[in-house]
Amino acid sequence: MNLENYFISQFKSEHIGDDGALIKQNVYSKDAFFENVHFKHEWMSYYQIASKAMMINISDAVAMNAKPKYALLSVSMPPRITKKQMKELASGFKDVADKYGIDIIGGDTISNVKLDITITIVSQTKKPLLRSNIKKGYLIAFTGELGRSKKDLKKLMNLGKIHKKSKFIDIKLRDKFLSNAERFLSSGMDISDGLFSDLDKLSSVNRVGFKFNTKILKSIGCSGEEYEMLVAFDKRHKKAVLRRAKQSRTPLNIFAKSVRKRYVNCCKANHF
Repeated sequence: MNLENYFISQFKSEHIGDDGALIKQNVYSKDAFFENVHFKHEWMSYYQIASKAMMINISDAVAMNAKPKYALLSVSMPPRITKKQMKELASGFKDVADKYGIDIIGGDTISNVKLDITITIVSQTKKPLLRSNIKKGYLIAFTGELGRSKKDLKKLMNLGKIHKKSKFIDIKLRDKFLSNAERFLSSGMDISDGLFSDLDKLSSVNRVGFKFNTKILKSIGCSGEEYEMLVAFDKRHKKAVLRRAKQSRTPLNIFAKSVRKRYVNCCKANHF
């Protein structure tokens, strides 16, 4: 058990274990976006930093087939920040919030040596998509293309430049696909720690392993911050799910099925 999982295990709650905490029809989710951990100023504008911080938090709501309603922002800012930069940050938060119909209802601001952001999203759902409910023989698929985020991060770390539409900066969520296919999906989560690492989470919850029908390179399977969807469904629903993916113009890659065997994650932990 890595240190992150060990720490989480100290809190015994039936609501911990999905992309957000489901309480009745409400979903509560929260993620951090910290300078020198998740980003550097040289890589992104203040507008892009705020936009991505919002998007990675909305991703948790979308992953649970929930509609985000409210946001609470906590922003720690260094004394060197200018009013112009503050306006850029605020515009990034507001533009993404407006796009998804979210009301920013409060939060906290403090002085700090660097720019750190945490956001709480409150969402609502009538048909939540959880990480559980995978049975033997279910098909496992991911949306979109994986691997690009890790490649672009490597470029940035080597002082290179990436396109402003790079997935590392400009995240595209799969909310239309999920809402269209909700009747047929049994399980889902967003791919934030990498495909192989997130499969490990599904494996633990459902006590299943996976038989791959296509080879996935480690460089792709270990690429984090993709924010694509990882979903499972009964093979009887394959045509229906593929049809709805096509309708929402969502590439869907069926790459494995669930089996009764142990799953081993080959990726290095992203956190501790």
